[in-house]
Amino acid sequence: MSNRISKVAILGSGVMGSQIGAHFANAGIPVILFDLKVPENPNGIAEKSVANLAKLNPNPVASSRSFQYISVANYDDSLEELRSCDLVIEAIAERMDWKLDLFHKVAAYINPTAILATNTSGLSVTEIANSLPENLRSNFCGIHFFNPPRYMPLVELIPHAGTASHVLPELETFLVTYLGKSVIEAKDTPNFIANRVGVFSMMAVVHYAEKYKIPFEVVDQLTGKNLGRAKSATFRTADVVGLDTFVHVVETMTNKCQDGFEHSYVIPEWLEKLIKAGSLGQKTKAGIFRKDKDGIKVIDTISGQYIPADKKANPDVLAILQQKSWADKMAALHNSSHPEAQFLWSTFRDLFHYCACLLGEIADTPRDIDLALRWGFGWKEGPFEIWQQSGWQQVSNWINDGIKSGETIANRELPAWVNNQKDGVYADGKHYNFVKQSLVNLELLPVYKRQIFPELLLNEKVDVKKEVLYENDGVVLWHTGDDIGILSFKTKMCTIGMSVLSGIDEALAIAEDKCQAMVIWQEKDIFSAGANLEEFGFAIMMNGVEAVDEIIGKGHQIIANKIRYSRIPVVAAVKGYTFGGGCEIMLHCDAVVAALESYIGLVEAGVGLLPGWGGTTEMALRASQASDPWQDLTKRYQNLALAKVATSAREAQEMGFLREFDTIVMNSREVLLIAKERAKYMALAGYLPPIKGKFSVFGEQGMATINALLVNMYAGKQISDHDYLIARNIAEVMCGGKVDKGSIVSEDWVLNLEKARFAELAISDKTAARIQHMLETGKPLRN
Repeated sequence: MSNRISKVAILGSGVMGSQIGAHFANAGIPVILFDLKVPENPNGIAEKSVANLAKLNPNPVASSRSFQYISVANYDDSLEELRSCDLVIEAIAERMDWKLDLFHKVAAYINPTAILATNTSGLSVTEIANSLPENLRSNFCGIHFFNPPRYMPLVELIPHAGTASHVLPELETFLVTYLGKSVIEAKDTPNFIANRVGVFSMMAVVHYAEKYKIPFEVVDQLTGKNLGRAKSATFRTADVVGLDTFVHVVETMTNKCQDGFEHSYVIPEWLEKLIKAGSLGQKTKAGIFRKDKDGIKVIDTISGQYIPADKKANPDVLAILQQKSWADKMAALHNSSHPEAQFLWSTFRDLFHYCACLLGEIADTPRDIDLALRWGFGWKEGPFEIWQQSGWQQVSNWINDGIKSGETIANRELPAWVNNQKDGVYADGKHYNFVKQSLVNLELLPVYKRQIFPELLLNEKVDVKKEVLYENDGVVLWHTGDDIGILSFKTKMCTIGMSVLSGIDEALAIAEDKCQAMVIWQEKDIFSAGANLEEFGFAIMMNGVEAVDEIIGKGHQIIANKIRYSRIPVVAAVKGYTFGGGCEIMLHCDAVVAALESYIGLVEAGVGLLPGWGGTTEMALRASQASDPWQDLTKRYQNLALAKVATSAREAQEMGFLREFDTIVMNSREVLLIAKERAKYMALAGYLPPIKGKFSVFGEQGMATINALLVNMYAGKQISDHDYLIARNIAEVMCGGKVDKGSIVSEDWVLNLEKARFAELAISDKTAARIQHMLETGKPLRN
């Protein structure tokens, strides 16, 4: 796929503009951040914005390397630089007059072939387009990134009547592959799709929480993960977004939407008071919720004071939400007389009503609305998917009952199309189209063919031939009709127990016989959370050193030897968590293709162990090959001793978990395709397995140097007794044991040392306590 967008300009270096720019830089695309000129330092505003990127949480910058792709400029001295940019995005405050003034100022400097866009969350793209010089209008559109731009997948593209037909497909193709985004084309209506529906849903929650007198903390218990939505639920989400920002989006609907649902676009008085008091949410450390020394507090809307957020949702209502079937859940909520159940049913009913009435106005397909809520608000399923699974006609009848009785926010009738679709809007891979008034086949741009497993909605299936070559309880080896084997783990969080280790062993033997290469890839958004602590911890507790010998011996045999020295190339296709044993599997593959959002680390020290499936040995081996082996070993040692995790694939390269020749991919859904292609290329090039080599170690001198630092840390009470033991054991393995500096040792020598030092830790009471604590709480214990 060609890429003609090779340089980008962002007009406005505020929080949103700078983060958008940072994500282009994460992709390795040069970006210029423009802002106002200041006398004392012409580019001072933009420079400060770039410096502030490192202070934001979550971090918008994937690694320190990203900064080298960012340059700064100002509107007075640097507009000539715009001529070299292929994409120019305006990202200043949501003021139409300011935006129009800025476009007038820069218009003469825009390359006529460049795409020009406004990053607005809801202002009229048409109104801006009409103010532009005629020669720029055809390449102009809206582009709405969701905050934070690095992590939120959704980008809405909004054309105006004069946008050239090639602009949006070209921009969507670029955004999907080069920025890893999930793109929806939206109509030029207030707040577009995701915010229009998502904010209505939140305002409906506000409305019915007041009606049924549901405490805010209970609302969030009910409307978060229990509904398959973001953990931050409703009121916490408003705090994270910023109450002022949230209200601004609502006011856009108040001022510009005449859709019959205006009653829901009224900002409650208590919220106005919070904003007036400067309590804007997370950014001011107080909003609807506030974290105090004695716990989480919530605003009391009557007194205006913060009170303990200690109320709990009704167990019976929570039990309803735990049911698997949406039909059962929705019927139970509808039929229950409990206020919390009626609150939930009312919010669902009005959400379905709203989406039905706005279909055709904000989007032509329910599919676009459902994906917008998935990608923009973190919902597991969209409103139309939930409605259909709840019983399309039954729910429609209930909605009509609510309209007739005056219980709904709006008294608009359900549109006729709802009754015409008797079974819903998704069937046999097709989806409803409002313009055509019928179910239509899915038509996607060619770029989506790069996603072997694209995101699917209700009743959609992927057209991939999947032939299984081998399967056990832990793994499945399969292919897609070619001779590239794909190995996937079946366990929860893709953890590695004996069934997975045995499965890798068997699968690799079959792949060597029947495939030209093998890729290790997981369908879940995770590579592997590491060893199965529950299984191995119990085995070690029952059988001690004997269990350690079996577990580590099998890991060395399969991971450090069979994967590493396989007769065919083995490529790791990585995304998401890649911890501990999962990281060790990745380290021993011939190549890695990793999604940018991969979180990689050897974290065994957190549970009182050292990496024992060849990870510690591999770090020593890689350090020995560096231009400055001691400096590199020191860095890698700290990674292991402190259980550091790379927070992106690019940072994993800097930390040494990924090699420079490993491939980083922006879109996680393209990882499998690219890993397969890389494996094919390696096989085509005449792959031969590496030869077991020997390498130089630092021996007792290196151990002594590290131990001197550890003694000082221990004396200063920076580390505990057990931390000290773990760190000493890691140092001994990485330095090659009690040999002279510069000794040449084999991998097997260091692997045996790794096994011995692992065993010492594994059978200790303090490691057992750490493992138990991690299993019970999910958090590390410092003992």
